[in-house]
Amino acid sequence: MAIKITIRGPDSEEELTSQEETEPQITMELQARKSLNGDIMVFDHPDVDIIVMPEGKKVLALSKDLMDESVYETQNQLFKFLQKRGVIVYDSIKAGNVYGSLEATIQESKMEGVDSIQSALFNVGRFIESERPYYEYEKARIEQEEGALLEPDAESSTELGEVPQEVEKGSMRPGWIRGPYGLYDLYRV
Repeated sequence: MAIKITIRGPDSEEELTSQEETEPQITMELQARKSLNGDIMVFDHPDVDIIVMPEGKKVLALSKDLMDESVYETQNQLFKFLQKRGVIVYDSIKAGNVYGSLEATIQESKMEGVDSIQSALFNVGRFIESERPYYEYEKARIEQEEGALLEPDAESSTELGEVPQEVEKGSMRPGWIRGPYGLYDLYRV
């Protein structure tokens, strides 16, 4: 289910009914869902789930699966992106109450006709669009590596029996015990 974000000039419904509806300036499609309490959960990013909380005026980034340095780096990039665009309060980035999460407070909009929650959601979408080429490249690279391992071409593979057998082959010679401290020649079987 996709949510279309519409940023409009007037905020009150009375102004909208008295004027004819105008076309939205920008539309964006996100894979998002609204929770029971009104939070907007965005699931487009492959590493993190991003939650925009209108009631608490916060943005929360949670790890999708496992917490590692790539997830933290993604969260860090998200909040730097939002910080540079003036969406979040500069000194409000902190760890959330869920393991591996980061959160920040959304700034109050002082501009007439600009909703701070819609602006935060729109900038989250812009961040996801800016990250998309990198993750598409990574996905294609992983698929290529898996394809090379699972279905190698004729140049990268050998048929069974094509490599002749020998008594001694490779670096592990039979009869030699490899051990620590350079004492390889003391123990022979």
